[in-house]
Amino acid sequence: MDGNGRWAQRRHLPRVAGHRAGVESARIVIETCARLHIPALTLYAFSMENWRRPKAEIDFLMRLLRQYLRKELPVIHRNNIRLQIIGRTEQLPEQVQADVAKGAALTAQNTGTILTVALNYGGRAE
Repeated sequence: MDGNGRWAQRRHLPRVAGHRAGVESARIVIETCARLHIPALTLYAFSMENWRRPKAEIDFLMRLLRQYLRKELPVIHRNNIRLQIIGRTEQLPEQVQADVAKGAALTAQNTGTILTVALNYGGRAE
């Protein structure tokens, strides 16, 4: 999900507007994959390199993730999507860790699309 901030800047919008638009795009893609019975979808949502961003932007991204989970988790569950998280989640804020763990636990028995979200993930580090 790279490029949301640049997308916003090209449109003379604040970077956070791009992140919000990216979340909306992700929501549409997730629901479409489930509807089309696509077996798996991986979203690279927050890389290890993203920690280099300004603290205010990181804080916003973490809040946005939590808001998304609180709002969309019931829809994800209802659509039989199984949420799994990869990456170094132990380095994420505790509230984010709790929210993603709750989402993974709630959907663990779902048998539809497997939605893998990479958080604090880096291919070279892994």
